[in-house]
Amino acid sequence: MTYDVESVRARFPSLATGTAHFDGPGGSQVPAAVADAVRDAMTSSLANRGVVTAAERAADAIVLDARRALADLLGASPEGVVFGRSMTQLTYDFARTLARTWSPGDEVVVTRLDHDANVRPWVQAAEAVGAVVRWVAFDPATGELDDVADALSERTRLVAVTAASNLIGTRPAVARIADLAHERGALCYVDGVHLTAHHPVDVAAFGADFFACSPYKFFGPHCGVVAGRPEVLADLRPDKLLPSSDAVPERFELGTLPYELLAGCTAAVDFIADLVPSTGTRRERIVASLTAVGEHEDRLRERAEAGLSELPGVTVWSRAGSRTPTVLVTFADHAAADAYRYLAGVGVNAPAGAFYAIETSRWLGLGDTGGLRVGLAPYSTEAEVDRLLAGLAAFLRPA
Repeated sequence: MTYDVESVRARFPSLATGTAHFDGPGGSQVPAAVADAVRDAMTSSLANRGVVTAAERAADAIVLDARRALADLLGASPEGVVFGRSMTQLTYDFARTLARTWSPGDEVVVTRLDHDANVRPWVQAAEAVGAVVRWVAFDPATGELDDVADALSERTRLVAVTAASNLIGTRPAVARIADLAHERGALCYVDGVHLTAHHPVDVAAFGADFFACSPYKFFGPHCGVVAGRPEVLADLRPDKLLPSSDAVPERFELGTLPYELLAGCTAAVDFIADLVPSTGTRRERIVASLTAVGEHEDRLRERAEAGLSELPGVTVWSRAGSRTPTVLVTFADHAAADAYRYLAGVGVNAPAGAFYAIETSRWLGLGDTGGLRVGLAPYSTEAEVDRLLAGLAAFLRPA
């Protein structure tokens, strides 16, 4: 299927500046349709959700539409879609709630490959109740996650794992990991923040009990989402206000939802569904679009990696067999932060750091500094990749 990147780019007002954005893993650019949806919701007649007035019904429709949209994007049930301020906030909430079901000596598994938002909440929740934290490492030479089975026991209560590393792009075998967790009677919490922007997601096929993501990584507004299995959510009793709804998923949503942001989420999903010409249900069109996006981004990643291999003193840390179009690089004789600043001066945004994947960066031997992260997006082009490579070549050229 032909992917028309120029047609896609024309729908992003910010790209008119001419800046080459390789900073998508930290938050994508936003298409006009999403901004319009947010504005329209904020300027329409809305009230607290209800069924009596037109304003109440409009608010209720926004929420229900957003649940259906995220369910279509993730291959999940609308009844399990929980909205919150951020993925981090939601994960802390679920960690505290799940920890109530743990006893001293129970075990929680986390990985060195994960963003800290899928590490620290579980570590701190385990410490609070006397549970044991089991760590799964990865091979710094290949970026491949070690076998999670070695960390599991009959006392395992939860396995937290990323669907894709936000620092080096590695995509672990999530479905196998979830199966292993379930064989031990444990739950599996998957951080899908980085993966969802690049490949079709199927939460049911993954076997995830919880799948977290952030709409602002895939063209939407700043908020967080967890798609949980409704039957699992039904057994959890989070702290909540007495008069607030006890229904699932509402019992996990604290306070009034931001209707304008949810309208933007729906618009972002519809935008993804229309990235390539296709027919069928919205879910089918989403899969077609993200399949085409993945092929486009992989071609650009290969182009970038080939060019990086020709530059002197450059180390590429993104080496896993299955990975997202995210490339972490360091330089033998230069600080990544200096490369970041130099590229910014020539209109190329490729930031440097550890990007909250602190365990990953330290395990690679990069400390808390990390490296230069090149993140490709659906709106990236070959010309932009060439600009990046030319900029780095100039940066590395001896004075």
